[in-house]
Amino acid sequence: MNNRMWKKHMDDVFGILSRFALAGLLCTAFALPANAGDREQARRIHDRLAGVPPSAAVMTELESAMAGTNPECANYQLTGTDPGAECAAYIAMNDVNFYNVTLKNFAAPWTNRDRSIFVPLNDYIATVIGLIRDDEPFNQLLSRDITYRGQGNIVPAQPSANNNDHYEQLERNNINLRDQLVPTTQSSINNIPSSAAAGVLTSRAAAEAFFVAGTNRAMFRFTMLNHFCTDMEQLHDPALPPDRIRQDVSRSPGGDSRLFLNNCIGCHTGMDPMAQAFAYYDYDEVNSMSIQYTPGVVNDKYFNNDLTFPQGYRTPDDHWDNYWLQGQNSYLFVNSPTTGSGDGAQSLGVELGNSAAFAACQVKKVFRTVCLREPDLPDQSKVNQIITTFRNTGHRMKQVFADTAVYCMGQ
Repeated sequence: MNNRMWKKHMDDVFGILSRFALAGLLCTAFALPANAGDREQARRIHDRLAGVPPSAAVMTELESAMAGTNPECANYQLTGTDPGAECAAYIAMNDVNFYNVTLKNFAAPWTNRDRSIFVPLNDYIATVIGLIRDDEPFNQLLSRDITYRGQGNIVPAQPSANNNDHYEQLERNNINLRDQLVPTTQSSINNIPSSAAAGVLTSRAAAEAFFVAGTNRAMFRFTMLNHFCTDMEQLHDPALPPDRIRQDVSRSPGGDSRLFLNNCIGCHTGMDPMAQAFAYYDYDEVNSMSIQYTPGVVNDKYFNNDLTFPQGYRTPDDHWDNYWLQGQNSYLFVNSPTTGSGDGAQSLGVELGNSAAFAACQVKKVFRTVCLREPDLPDQSKVNQIITTFRNTGHRMKQVFADTAVYCMGQ
């Protein structure tokens, strides 16, 4: 090929590539307008919340909501500065996929040690979905005697303390969770006293994951991860009194007391006094496959390795104390109605659910779900505003989803 032919060939190639590039830019420009109109913004709100495109009929509803002409908006508690977009978010949350998919995946990681979304529907997840659907106070998630189940005989298996069949059948049969979940008392299913039911903390799924074996510290640690958005290393405070650290924690691991004073003590001083609330709970993974509750009798696991440091704290009951009301972790409970101490998991759940950290964590998780990213510094003012609204308007999670979707609709 001579030079002239080669030059013509390359001009043709570059011409084709240029046309493809221009077409791509035009497609991008049309797909993502710099100033999206009501239709585009409503579509984004629906896609972020329901995870699927709206039908033509729903799209019409969304557009009229954005324009302020949809009478259905009068049915919602709109508190934001953009009531049209907020109403569109509530309409989007009517989609069954918001419950069967978005909320299922939202709550699934909280129910297992791997924090995976790839787990079957269970009583923990169903309760999260039900409380959000019914706009119930979400700060009761860790303390209320409540479980959501499929209504009537919609599936062959009934809820049981011994297996997860009921919930797996709901999912396998693609039951509409928006319409078919109903509340009931957890205590009546798990065969424990109502006073011992502590929301999702004593759900069968949580018991199987976090009460099994070990020392019941896992339940506290994963509660921090899932509902305070912090792990124990982030809550490390070696300045608190070590008087409630149990006997199984060596005061000189490897013969070096500095390891205890600089590392172990920082987590256990806060964790052990609060994990004592679970002293009467266990999960039987061998026989009954259910949560076990023995009022007045501390589970043997609290005395595992009690000869490691016999002078340590020996658990006498389920009385807990919140040492974090003092020290560097006191910010977790700022402006919160705390008691500082109590007996059993239910009262601890009230303490944690009313905290500032619990509210902030829920908003952060919703932001991640709806905006598909972590909030960063420019988002913090809006995040703080959503947290304040959440705490001041009855801990309504639908409001959090709506406010967050409106904020992220242009992104």
